[in-house]
Amino acid sequence: MAIEAPPPTEGAGTAPVQPSTESFVRTQRSEEFGELRRAHRSFAFPLTVAFIAWYLLYVLLSNYAGGLMGTKVVGHINVALVLGLAQFATTFLIAWFYARHAAAKLDPRADAIRGRMENEQHAEAGA
Repeated sequence: MAIEAPPPTEGAGTAPVQPSTESFVRTQRSEEFGELRRAHRSFAFPLTVAFIAWYLLYVLLSNYAGGLMGTKVVGHINVALVLGLAQFATTFLIAWFYARHAAAKLDPRADAIRGRMENEQHAEAGA
């Protein structure tokens, strides 16, 4: 099955203008793009490190603290099961936080950069 290109959005019969390599390099070096990268990294890196530390803590406790992990909480549910389920909850919570962060902080900046690049390309194509 062949994948079709999306239809042009600029108007009937006009092909979308593709930004040049120079345009991408200029955008990558811009302060605006640097701010976008910092906003992404300041959120993603700390949460990634925190989640990996949380996961490794769970693994280490499972291997070296069997008595603690085998402690019954309620009925047949022990600490290991509670912490294991908390791993899943943490994963979904981080994904939800990231989606909110991206919608509020990253997407508007990325849209502004894309809009500026498109405007530059239309100006260059019309010249």
